[in-house]
Amino acid sequence: MQNNIYVDLHVLQTVPPSNINRDDTGSPKTARYGGVTRARVSSQSWKKAMRKYFKEHEDKETLGIRTKKIVHSLAKAIMEKEPSMDESSALKLAEEIFNKAKISTKDQEAKALFFLGGKQQQMLASYGVEHLGDLQAKEIQSILNANQSIDVALFGRMVADAPELNVDASSQVAHAISTHEIATEFDFFTAVDDLTPDDQAGAGMLGTVEYNSSTLYRYANVAVHELSVQLGDNKDAVIEALKLFVKSFVQSLPSGKINTFANQTLPDALIVSIRSDRPVNLVNAFENPVKSQGGYVTGSISRLKTEFEKIDRFAEEPIATFTVGDIEGLGEGKKNLNELLEKVGETIDRLL
Repeated sequence: MQNNIYVDLHVLQTVPPSNINRDDTGSPKTARYGGVTRARVSSQSWKKAMRKYFKEHEDKETLGIRTKKIVHSLAKAIMEKEPSMDESSALKLAEEIFNKAKISTKDQEAKALFFLGGKQQQMLASYGVEHLGDLQAKEIQSILNANQSIDVALFGRMVADAPELNVDASSQVAHAISTHEIATEFDFFTAVDDLTPDDQAGAGMLGTVEYNSSTLYRYANVAVHELSVQLGDNKDAVIEALKLFVKSFVQSLPSGKINTFANQTLPDALIVSIRSDRPVNLVNAFENPVKSQGGYVTGSISRLKTEFEKIDRFAEEPIATFTVGDIEGLGEGKKNLNELLEKVGETIDRLL
């Protein structure tokens, strides 16, 4: 097995007028980069969209839930294991299980969001029923550190009260930024009251919505060797998890104001690079903002390709590179995402 295996994902995606990720004032998020204002979509926002994609396309037993209501969730699983147990007793047992593992609760809720794997929950329920009155903290923590769900392994878990339950994320997702300078615009809208008499003028509601449009550079990576450890060195599970990550990164989209703008776009270009040295973010390609010449996509693709070729001066040559989109002369071009996923899977299978 290759000691280190990193999979880099580089995506260029154009988004029309939209507000898919807004700040506390309702404005589209932005960032200063290269001395100018860029559109920005936070990594948290896109990871949330990816986790939603997971739930829609993956068996729920291989996934986790992130919630404060872990006591109620586990109690439900306990009652399924032991139908004779009433809800009050199941809740008491579930809370005791988590408290034994140093997970603080109050009023049968965790004090902070907790990422619990589906298999872990089922194992905790079985353990609680079988060891009623004799719960052991080490055994509970052992269950919580084994059989990680795909999303916990990829995105990690932090437990302030019990660091021994922390899970280091095997993936990293960058904030997406526009390859060019942007300016936020305003849409003034009115809403008419359907029951207003014809002889009365005026709107029932007035307001403004802020938006911008941009070509985004998106980047993520997966440390496959770490993912393999977290998934118990199950090669098939690792490959399927990696494929799911790539597919969700490409096809998911944050849903902010989606009904207002219908900004349902897909990427213009995708580069997947498999490396043995370290992950490499190519955002430096856009430190000098792209200028529009019949749009931003063509210029952004050219910049991305040039930056990819430049990093050979500092980094080792990738093990393999696969592309989808108009990226000529770079890596092995594929007709579509499914073909690319198959090649990525075959390459990782050979390296693990």
